[in-house]
Amino acid sequence: MSEAAVVEERVEEPTGAYAGESLGDPADVPAEAAADRAEPRPEPEPSAPTPRPEAPTANVLKGRIKVADEVVEKVAALAALEIPGVADLGGDLERAFESVRDRIGVGSKRATQGVAAKIQDQQVSIDVTIVIVYGHVVMDVATEVKVNVARSVSRMLGMHVVEVNVTVDDVRLPGEDSPAEAAQAS
Repeated sequence: MSEAAVVEERVEEPTGAYAGESLGDPADVPAEAAADRAEPRPEPEPSAPTPRPEAPTANVLKGRIKVADEVVEKVAALAALEIPGVADLGGDLERAFESVRDRIGVGSKRATQGVAAKIQDQQVSIDVTIVIVYGHVVMDVATEVKVNVARSVSRMLGMHVVEVNVTVDDVRLPGEDSPAEAAQAS
């Protein structure tokens, strides 16, 4: 017998609760007997998910992504401030200007103070000016700032950091408050 014939024979075999019984007309069978004879219905198979069109990949999709210099500067400023021993960012003039702005209540501190970035062809160079807390080794803190700024900008923005120049502009002495803290105290 061929496989097709075997399948047909199986289909023709009685499917009732008892092999010798015929199922007959369901209207002639009492409800209790019909419930006893009913075979458990197979659970419907979950339908295959409808294939969705694939999302375009980055190398297929056209367009460009532009990151502003200010974004790089903010990321670099936050990375520099994460390092223990960094008291503030910016040179004397920038910090004096911030102090005056704080005292008269105009505006808020610039998040990019003391940081300048130049982007060219997905490569970035960054200049950071910091104030060191007295008691920390200047060269160690400056090196940590350099490494952390390069790592953060590279990781968060996906840009190649060509150089990070760190300028140590001042030392914060013990008991000396930052200009923002001094303005809040008065």
